[in-house]
Amino acid sequence: MMRALAVVLVVLLLVALAAVVGSLGPGAEDAEAAQWTFAESMSQRRSYVAAAEIDGQIYAAGGMVGETGRPLDLLARYDPATDSWTTLPRMPEPVRAGAAAAVDGVLYVVGGTTAEGNSRALYAYDPATETWTERAPLPEPRFNHAAVAFGGKVYVLGGYHEGEERREVFVYDPATDTWTEGAPLPFPNHAFDAVAFRDEIWMIGGRRGEEILRDVWILDPASGRWRQGPEMPEPMELLGAAVVGDEIHAIWESTYQIYDADTGSWSTGPRSLVTRHGLQTFYVDGALFTVGGCTTKLVDSQVVERRVLPSR
Repeated sequence: MMRALAVVLVVLLLVALAAVVGSLGPGAEDAEAAQWTFAESMSQRRSYVAAAEIDGQIYAAGGMVGETGRPLDLLARYDPATDSWTTLPRMPEPVRAGAAAAVDGVLYVVGGTTAEGNSRALYAYDPATETWTERAPLPEPRFNHAAVAFGGKVYVLGGYHEGEERREVFVYDPATDTWTEGAPLPFPNHAFDAVAFRDEIWMIGGRRGEEILRDVWILDPASGRWRQGPEMPEPMELLGAAVVGDEIHAIWESTYQIYDADTGSWSTGPRSLVTRHGLQTFYVDGALFTVGGCTTKLVDSQVVERRVLPSR
């Protein structure tokens, strides 16, 4: 009798287990694959790096380290295919809290802070020749700004200078080595990120005074007009954002928010292994990468994390 009862209990347990596994559906393996893992770290701890992607590889320039915020002149390239870093020629000068964008296979690093103060400098790095060239400087110094490549030009948005947030937008044309002024931000802002998304430029989060923002604003470069976008559920500053198809993935410390343009809504992604601000985020070959940053314990990090996204 007891043996028969035990057999029945085992059968019921197996049935229940099968039901639970079945309820996970075909996306269960995808969900497991979509968690964060560690990739190869940078050789140097650093945050506030200027970085951009060229031909499926991530270039990380400058940044800062230590309690004094010492600026760095490092340049390194990460290859996701081999999970390895290559050290490249150093920048012409150490820079922290600059911004970077890539146009026609050339890396442009603009603004930031040097040992002498806030910078107007624009440096171009050509991977084909492995050389740096100084180009026409920004009209005004900036740090904690954003740079976006759009339409063969580099848009430099907002930032901080002379003790206040800025709203100017400057547009650099590499073909003529000249700057023009674009449509200013709807309000002064810094410590946000910006991405080119669906033929427009999206400004995400940031800081105004003591307020960390949930705002999203969208620039139509063709008309020069800004409009308000879908507000984030949680505020973010010093974030890293990347475009994944019809989604924007925005990461800051323990907050990870995903905007889906098809549904017009935000959702939450899995928490990073090492929560950081002042990081950079990229999407390359089916995976998200977060590079560097400063931990919530205010320690600069050399960590790189990878999140392989479910096939779409």
